[in-house]
Amino acid sequence: MKKKLIAILLAATCALTAGLTGCSGNTATSGTDESKVVAGFVYIGKINDGGYTQAHDAGRLAVEAMGVKTYYVEDVPETVADTKEAIQTLIDEGCNLIYSNSFGFMEGTDQMAKEHPEVKFAHCSGYMREDNMSTYFGKVYQARYLAGIVAGMKTEKNYIGYVAAKGIPEVIRGINAFTLGVQSVNPDAKVEVVFTDTWYDPTVEKQAALELLNKGVDIIAQHQDTTAPQVAAEEKGAYCIGYNFPTADAAPKAYLTAACFDWKTFYTDDVQKAIDGTWTSRAYWEGLAANMTYLDKLTDLCAEGTQKKVDAAQKAIIDGTLEPFTGPLYDQEGNKKVDDGVKMTDDEIWNMNWFVKGVVGTIPA
Repeated sequence: MKKKLIAILLAATCALTAGLTGCSGNTATSGTDESKVVAGFVYIGKINDGGYTQAHDAGRLAVEAMGVKTYYVEDVPETVADTKEAIQTLIDEGCNLIYSNSFGFMEGTDQMAKEHPEVKFAHCSGYMREDNMSTYFGKVYQARYLAGIVAGMKTEKNYIGYVAAKGIPEVIRGINAFTLGVQSVNPDAKVEVVFTDTWYDPTVEKQAALELLNKGVDIIAQHQDTTAPQVAAEEKGAYCIGYNFPTADAAPKAYLTAACFDWKTFYTDDVQKAIDGTWTSRAYWEGLAANMTYLDKLTDLCAEGTQKKVDAAQKAIIDGTLEPFTGPLYDQEGNKKVDDGVKMTDDEIWNMNWFVKGVVGTIPA
């Protein structure tokens, strides 16, 4: 595992040392020893990936701006051993509040939480919890629904491609929400999915996008951590919907918008609870209403009238009059999965393992 550990303290200057980077100074306190928080972050990618990890690191920087000392380990493989090694590195540096940002870090994080009850943990997108370990994620499916409206109004071929990482509920519900957004304005459109079995691999992601583009899709959406699918779309004269982070500069002739996270919403709240001594294990899952997720501003490439449609749908989602996963909903084979007028529960949405009608592709085992 590549070890690149950075320690940053607001208003302090650090000098690079062999292997580790550190600095000295005061951690944030609220008057008691228990409130001296040092936050550590375990990242699957690089902090400048232009996507998922960079979005998380923007949240870390917001924590740093609170006066809290932070460390991170980047480019960590999704194995139990590598996860535990990264976490142990952070603990050795004094971190007592640790976040791991990818689904594959779940088991390793859980094991370390059991081994270190004195440390607080939070794992992104998983389901394992302990007294000292939370889970956290954003209802980005809401923003994906809005992105689907953008794509549905823009496509001329009624044929949209979607490059997806893993066949897990997190990815599946995003594909479904996007497709339902497309269908809300363009019921004739279909969304074809190609899975890459990787979160972060620009070469593989781009090849998957090219596979779809060569089939004739005119828009590429994605659940991937880099901008490679967007670059492929621009190269082929198509359009793209980004993910995680605003990335219009990556493909300026193709970019329509992106479904994004604002991780500082969670990180600053969670760290403040630790500072105040009110931190407890929880299952955090918020969306548009909490500013945890959002749709990036629309570019001039979007179809006329798109902003009005998006604004109306966003307002309805926030005020509770629109839940994208409301019946009737049918699966790919036309079987009714959700009855008319019935809203799926958070638990049902969280564990979704089937594709809605209009999605072309198979969920990998």
